[in-house]
Amino acid sequence: MPEAYERHLVPVLFRPFAADLAARAAALRPGTILELAAGTGALTSALLTAVPGASMVATDLNEAMVTAGAAREPRAHWQQADAQQLPFEDGSFDLVVCQFGVMFFPDRPAAYAEVGRVLAPRGRFVFSSWGPLAAHGFDAAFQTALEECLPGEAPRFLREVPHGYTDPALVASDLTAAGLTLADAEEITLDGVAESAASVATGFLDGTPVSAALQARPDARTLHTAVTQKMTDRLGPGRVTAPMTATVYTAQHQA
Repeated sequence: MPEAYERHLVPVLFRPFAADLAARAAALRPGTILELAAGTGALTSALLTAVPGASMVATDLNEAMVTAGAAREPRAHWQQADAQQLPFEDGSFDLVVCQFGVMFFPDRPAAYAEVGRVLAPRGRFVFSSWGPLAAHGFDAAFQTALEECLPGEAPRFLREVPHGYTDPALVASDLTAAGLTLADAEEITLDGVAESAASVATGFLDGTPVSAALQARPDARTLHTAVTQKMTDRLGPGRVTAPMTATVYTAQHQA
């Protein structure tokens, strides 16, 4: 899964937003950075380039992602860690960042409370969450293709997890419950560019939890072909571009 994720999804979906978030981090001039849900290191690399003097720890719950990320970006210290039980001392980091990971936290207020605990008194927590599914050209095209191929039984992973935490008011409430204050929320739309719709379809089918739901099916190979074709029909052949909307949040300790 990490290989398919890195090859087909990271350059298209995550790298454009990583550049944006790294620029925001650089403006804060942190000396110590903690990254949560770092995946294979798209944001990690961008941060270390933007803030070359910072000391950085990159974490992920998934050990396979940590292994892949450490191989790709050895400048950071990589560590397997649960965001809800961070193995770090109080006030250890000037900046905590998380790109498209908070949607996966089972208990977001608990994770945010841990962020607050390890964040220095004047530190910042900068993180992003995808907007509604309809505002993401690639994800919407894939989910539509999946539902057309599996009417009534298509996996709802994209709808319920990556695109299931889109309300800034709910985010603000979760932060407040954790003792943090939402200082800023900015919606941004960036273009993703893929070598083909088929490449993105492969990324979703082989590099996300959707794969686990489909691999056991006897028609898995046929489904892969059908979903890929429908996604290509929707987005077009060859190199494709689509808009992607997300919200970037900045939080800090309550006064």
